[in-house]
Amino acid sequence: IPHRLDCGLTPSSPRLPLEGGVIGWRREDGAEMAGSDERIAALPIPSPLEGEGQGGGYGGAAGGRRQPHFRRETPMGRTATVHRKTGETDVTAVLDIDGKGEAHVDTGIPFFDHMLEIFTRHGLFDVTVQARGDIEVDYHHTVEDVGLTLGQAFKDALGDKHGIRRFGEAAVPLDEALARVVVDLSGRPYLAYRVKVRGGRVGAFDTDLPHEFYQAFVNRLGMNLHMDVQHGENPHHVIEACFKGFARAMDRATGLDERIEGVLSTKGSL
Repeated sequence: IPHRLDCGLTPSSPRLPLEGGVIGWRREDGAEMAGSDERIAALPIPSPLEGEGQGGGYGGAAGGRRQPHFRRETPMGRTATVHRKTGETDVTAVLDIDGKGEAHVDTGIPFFDHMLEIFTRHGLFDVTVQARGDIEVDYHHTVEDVGLTLGQAFKDALGDKHGIRRFGEAAVPLDEALARVVVDLSGRPYLAYRVKVRGGRVGAFDTDLPHEFYQAFVNRLGMNLHMDVQHGENPHHVIEACFKGFARAMDRATGLDERIEGVLSTKGSL
């Protein structure tokens, strides 16, 4: 893997000033994922493989476990770069909300890469995702942590959410499958996942893993996501229709409307 990410940014790019802060989050099962001493730092984009093979690889020192952390850069415009590293995964996401649908994705999971490329193309975002994880154990950690990192990138890029439409909806067919997706960028995390998909795998990809991606994305961004599949038999078709619907709904919700002053809420904030 080259040291440079295919997004015009390199490890020698100038550092950007950020406000310091504390990051902490929990998994869906309630397990703590970061300590209160984790700090946000403005750093050049690292290689996802940087540090591999040191101190026992992703597990750190023998018997030890690295604490997860985020490193974030948010330059001018609706763009963001987020790097998240744990004892299980190393993920970098670069996002431009106002893009052209260009994707540069490498997670080591081919079907997941395909779905992220579909999300990027149909949402007309520009997305780079570089991820390395313990996929020899299971795909779960990598899929979930990409969701956390990409959700954080959207949160950072949206900033104060001034002028966005906030709500988005899309219905997308793929042959016999029909998916309906509704989103609200409210700041409140809630996932209603009513997707009936046949158990098993598409290639080597477990068909229950999309739920883990969406739950992680929702938790980090802080949004309502309702996803329903009204018809569908083929698992590939069902999963792909959902990613396309999610992309189109997110494109609508993140879009700017010049008629909106401030945020679309009577509370004055989202």
